[in-house]
Amino acid sequence: MLKAVLFSNMSQVAPYMEPAAFNYIGERQIESFESFEDFNLLAFNWYDIRSDSVMDSKILIYIDSNDLFFFCEDEAAQSHSLKILDIIEKEGALNNEQILCRFFVKLFSGDMDYLDAFELETNNTITRLLSGRLDFAMDEILARRQKLLRLKRYYEQIDAVFDEIAINDNKIFKASTIKRMTILGARTDRYLNKVCNLQEIVLQMQETYQSQLSIQQNNLMKVFTVVTAIFLPLTLLVGWYGMNFINMPELHWKYGYLGFIGASAGIVVALIMYFRHRKWL
Repeated sequence: MLKAVLFSNMSQVAPYMEPAAFNYIGERQIESFESFEDFNLLAFNWYDIRSDSVMDSKILIYIDSNDLFFFCEDEAAQSHSLKILDIIEKEGALNNEQILCRFFVKLFSGDMDYLDAFELETNNTITRLLSGRLDFAMDEILARRQKLLRLKRYYEQIDAVFDEIAINDNKIFKASTIKRMTILGARTDRYLNKVCNLQEIVLQMQETYQSQLSIQQNNLMKVFTVVTAIFLPLTLLVGWYGMNFINMPELHWKYGYLGFIGASAGIVVALIMYFRHRKWL
């Protein structure tokens, strides 16, 4: 029998299972993979990688020679499982082990395309950062870091399931099934490596953001420094004429005030032209 039910509706399949196995599953203490004399249990937290949701849902799989049951923590996980199983059933008559393998194949369908698109978007964001567009950059960096952390945990746990299946202690799985699971494990390793590489890219993205922020701050300090340098000679002049020396010729000249203004303006203009020539402005 093939069935996907919620944990709250486990009683629907109780007649098809040994009471001890049913009670053990009801405790929901299975974390990865456990093998028993007549059946195997697989457990992982399913995460919809294409969704903005941060929630995951536990899926527990029971398989023996006759039955294959998917126990789901919530309706989202059940709906996704039923969708996959419906596609598999339309492909033709398959035994439980083949269905299980096909289930994981469908579960990963499109994941690499999603990761490639994620990489492209991240590189485009880095390009925008290099052009000086820093609006909301930190929020995007944090969101991508959190997303990749969830993806890393998701693929790590499934990778651990495949590793333990390959041991096949109770010899329930056929050699062909173990071979398929090993291939799926290798595929999961590639997804995991891709996620780790993306984490490195996001780290570079963060470093780029910090560098551009420092450049902008340096440019701002440069402007302040230039402005200070332009008005420093005027400060000297003000200090000089503020000493109130009686015998300064300029004080007895009727155009002395205008001359002081003109000299100050000339100094400012000359310094601005000089700084522009040196490309400091």
